Amino acid sequence: MKDILLSYAAYNRWANNRIADVLKKLPDTQLDQETGSSFGTLRKTIYHMWDAESLWYQRLELAEQAVKPATGFKGSFADACTHWLRQSAQLADWVRDVQPARLNHVVAYYNTRKQYCKSTVIEILMQVFNHATYHRGQLVTLLRQAGITKIPVTDYSAFTRGKK
Repeated sequence: MKDILLSYAAYNRWANNRIADVLKKLPDTQLDQETGSSFGTLRKTIYHMWDAESLWYQRLELAEQAVKPATGFKGSFADACTHWLRQSAQLADWVRDVQPARLNHVVAYYNTRKQYCKSTVIEILMQVFNHATYHRGQLVTLLRQAGITKIPVTDYSAFTRGKK
């Protein structure tokens, strides 16, 4: 199981970097254009992805009070992407260093709706990786709708083929 999680953590980092490379080249007007999507704009979608990955990471670290890093963030979009990508790298490092026996441990936490929840480490990691994949798909659609044509492939199969 750890090998699968290591692969998904590396994939998550790779795919996030690829999509961030495209987004960082866009002007603020495109980043902040209302889209009608889940989070309204490209920027807000990235901030949501950063927040979610960070919240789950904090839960894995057993933080008592997990906080959303994008809340009140005043830096540039490029800075936000740097923080988000650093979070993805930190998560990949965490997966690399975790002892396999810990993967089945249960983590208790309060979700963003203040509901008490429990999940295994494996379930948390799969949630993080699937959540990111879902929103990267949204971003690709939004980029295409904005007329962006040079969008890198972020499929898992492209990642695995590139490693060989």
